[in-house]
Amino acid sequence: MKIFLDTAKVEEIKRAAEWGVVDGVTTNPSLLARAGRADVEAVVREIASLVDGPISVEVISTTAEGMIEEARRIASWGLNTAVKIPMTEEGLKAVRVLSREGIKTNVTLVFSVSQGLLAAKAGATFVSPFIGRLDDVSHEGMTLVRDLAGIFSRYGFSTEIIAASIRHPLHVVEAARAGAHIATVPFGVLAQMVKHPLTDVGIQRFLEDWNRLTTEALSAAGASKV
Repeated sequence: MKIFLDTAKVEEIKRAAEWGVVDGVTTNPSLLARAGRADVEAVVREIASLVDGPISVEVISTTAEGMIEEARRIASWGLNTAVKIPMTEEGLKAVRVLSREGIKTNVTLVFSVSQGLLAAKAGATFVSPFIGRLDDVSHEGMTLVRDLAGIFSRYGFSTEIIAASIRHPLHVVEAARAGAHIATVPFGVLAQMVKHPLTDVGIQRFLEDWNRLTTEALSAAGASKV
């Protein structure tokens, strides 16, 4: 399973990219606002200099015509972008046109199997089921990923599933088990995935044993000179 970073903060992307585990990046207007960045093209160009994989950029138009216009402008940047399109009737119209033009699309705000199926049929490159938000309203979000993975595999859809709205490391593990092609992860969750208390204990124990060994060796060498 691929891991995308869900952020618009370039410093987070740079740090995570150095670990060699980032396959792409997803952004949205809320993430850009938190990063204090209004020049979307400039942000995407900075991200593209750090990450080889696709970078999702969301449209803000609500009509198919507006979405298509925005998507073409984003595609004109000549970068590896995927245009995030909301799961609406107008969004499906836009995806149909854009997919025929070879522009990658990421249908976002997917909360049901029927929505994901329609997005795939319209030609979406990616669909993004929002796992955490479903969990928030007492629905098991990972069931949606599992069902979409089964349907896409059975009928040969090329659309890839991005498990989104990830809240904790277990979500990432569950997404991999459920058959998601990608999990898009906030930097804080990715950092949590690196950590385990037993790893820290093990490192500390190894260092203590090594320090004791070297101290004993130095003491023995000093005694032999007496």
